[in-house]
Parts: sequence; structure tokens; C-alpha cells
Amino acid sequence: MPLQWLLDRFQACPHDDAVIWRDAVTTYGELLRQIDAAHEFLSAQQVAAGESVMLDADFSPTAVALLIASLQQQLLVVPVASHVVADRQDLARIAECSRRFHVSASGSYETEHFSHRLGHQLLTTLRDAASPGLVLFSSGSTGRPKAAVHDVDSLVAKFKKPRHKQRLVTFLLFDHIGGFNTMMYGLANQGCLITLEARDPDTVCRAIEQHRAEVLPTSPTFLTLLLMSGRLDHYDLSSLKVINYSTEVMPESTLSQLNARFPDVTFRQSYGLSEVGILRSQSRANDSVWIRVGGEDYQTRVVDGLLHIKARSSMVGYLNAPSPFDQDGWLNTHDEVEVDGQWFRFRGRQSDIINVGGEKVYPAEVESVLFEVENIADATVTKEPHPILGNIVVALVRLQHEEDLQAVASRIRKHCFSKLPDYKVPVKVLLDDGQRVTERFKKKRQD
Repeated sequence: MPLQWLLDRFQACPHDDAVIWRDAVTTYGELLRQIDAAHEFLSAQQVAAGESVMLDADFSPTAVALLIASLQQQLLVVPVASHVVADRQDLARIAECSRRFHVSASGSYETEHFSHRLGHQLLTTLRDAASPGLVLFSSGSTGRPKAAVHDVDSLVAKFKKPRHKQRLVTFLLFDHIGGFNTMMYGLANQGCLITLEARDPDTVCRAIEQHRAEVLPTSPTFLTLLLMSGRLDHYDLSSLKVINYSTEVMPESTLSQLNARFPDVTFRQSYGLSEVGILRSQSRANDSVWIRVGGEDYQTRVVDGLLHIKARSSMVGYLNAPSPFDQDGWLNTHDEVEVDGQWFRFRGRQSDIINVGGEKVYPAEVESVLFEVENIADATVTKEPHPILGNIVVALVRLQHEEDLQAVASRIRKHCFSKLPDYKVPVKVLLDDGQRVTERFKKKRQD
């Protein structure tokens, strides 16, 4: 049966903490009993192997149990994070789901039936091979969400190798490749998943303090908000050993501030995509944005400044878009990188780069400089069309306290001219009246 190796590890530590949900602890022995109950539920629902089912949930022990049981029964699972706004009907149509299982916060199951039937070649191939599948939708921030289909056996093979037992915060969402990676790493190593009711600074810090979390996987945008929130001094975060950041470029000024606030914490940059999974990584130093990525299951190369990846854990394809892999299995990530031997420095997604008179402007680089300016709580760099230059750089800023915008803009430009080439300096500085953050805590550059 798929994932039996994982359950064998659970059985070896029945009294250890597995999941903390709403401050209640579920042990591995209890989780095994919930997996048995989930199998009984699926049998009562008469779900057949190879069916595509949507799992609308968060990281509750009941949801984790249902996810594991569904994969063991060779289902094609489409996770959707409960609190994320999405057109579930459209996602179910694309993924050809026969039903949706909603797991409530209290642990009860609700079922909604769909009329869709399996027909897409990628899904029927997995069904005919008796292989469990996972369908992950992209956030859709740059267009229509794409449905990446994974063979679960290939995706989780790397977790069979024992690594460190840790207490991890499940910050990244239930339907995100990073969230799935956090869950699998934690459970495969008999660690503890510490769940969150919300993803604001107070809730996260309270969970770390109360449950002695050791690892916080999160995004640079959230870490910036955390620094600016003024809440760090209100909690005991001494249990933290690792802060793992990913999903977007880390501003160097933010990383410098984080190292000053957490001198005993290891900062580790990671990299992954829905299409290939999460690569093993190593940061050059605690305060460095240079990273080495790869591992035994991955190959990397750089073509015209863009990172390409070839992976054993690559998805089998998209349900609603052409395959992004070339004939040799390489994926163009469209992430621009600098190269120094075996080390990479990520500059930004190709689509985010601003062209000013033929020169490239990387928004994260400019934002890093803006964060050094007095009274700046948050900053987002975007562009505005220009008839001669093509584009100009625009800075949207949120202030720590009220101040005349002209004075702020003057201070910003003076500081930027001392740190950046002229073409990278914001031509316009505008006040932003809200946090430009997506529901997945990434920087929101477009309205």
C-alpha cells in the first residue's frame, strides 16, 4: 500500500507529538487511529481507486489523516486551503473531481458531489497505473491558475531518507507545494506540525512561544511584516533554531535586520516550484542571499541568465496548459539568477523585471534600499508606462507614522541616489493605504 513506510514510522513513536491543532496535541498513535477512521469514511463513501477528489481543509489532524488515507487508496487528491478564496467549482471542473470533502475546524467531514468524470490522459494514466496523484493549482497571480499533476510516489521518495526530527510551524498553506513539503518532512522524521489559526505576527509568535517551535518556514514578505510589527519583543522566541524563507526574493536589508534580531537562528533560503517540488538547498552564509540548490534528485543549469531545473520529482504535466518541459526534461523557471561558481543569487521572476530605457530594474533590489529609509513600514516597487523610456520606477510606500509625502519622497530619492544607478531610482513615490500582500504572503505588485 502506498505510504506504508510513513505509517511504519508513526507506529515507532506512538506517544510523540504529531500535530498541534487549536492548541490540542495529537500523538502519532492518535493520528494512526484517525487514518484508520479516514479509511472507513472513504469506504462508506464508496470512493473508487483512481477517482479525483478535492480536499478542502487545513493542517488539522483529521485533514492530514484523510489526505494520507486518500493517497493510500490511490486517489487523485486536489488540496484546497480552506480560507483561500477560490472558485472551487472551476477547480473541480479542471481537475475532473467526482466530489469535494470539506474538513471543518472541529474535524467533521462534509461531502459535495460533482458530475465530472475522469477523462484527461494525465489522470487516467495515473489511475491505470494504480498510482496516487496530487494536483496542485498555482496561485493564479499572473493569470489563470495552472493545475500541476504529480505522481505522489515520485514526489515523496526523497522523504524516505531519515533526517532531523523537528517541531515545525505550518505557515505555508495546505494546497501549496511548500506546505506539502513541510508536512511530509515533519511527519517522515517523526517531528511535530504546529498549526496556525491565522498568519499574522501575533498568532505566529504566540504559536512559536507556546509550543516551542524550532523551525519557521515562511516568506520574506511575512518576515518584513514581522520586523515592522513591533511584536517581536512581546514573545519568547528562543526555541527557534531555523527560519527557512522561500517563495520570493529576500531583500538584503531585511535579512540583515533579521540576523541582528535573531543572532542564534540559522537563516536558510530554499527554492522550489509546484512543477518540480522543493530542492535541497544551502545558504552561503547566514546573512547571504547566495544559495546552492540541487541534491541527488535534481540537476540545474543557467541559460541566458535563467535557471533551468531537471528533477526526478517533476510533475507529469499540466491539466490546462502545455507542458513547460523541453524534450530532455528541463524546465525553464523564468527566474533570473547571477552565478558565482556553484552559488546562485536570485534576482527576480522574469515577468517582474522593469525595463527602463533598455536597462533592467529588479524590484526586490530597490525595495531593499527603500527599507533602509527612515519611517518606511513597507515598500512595493512597480512600474508605470513612459512614452520615451518604456517604463519608469514607482515606489508605493506605507509609513510607520504620518508624515508629509513630499518630505518622504525627497528622503527616499536622496537615499536611493546614493545607493543605486539613476535609472533604478523611483521617479514617483506614492502612499499605499493597505498591505500589498497576497493571501499566500507574497509581495503583491499588481492590482
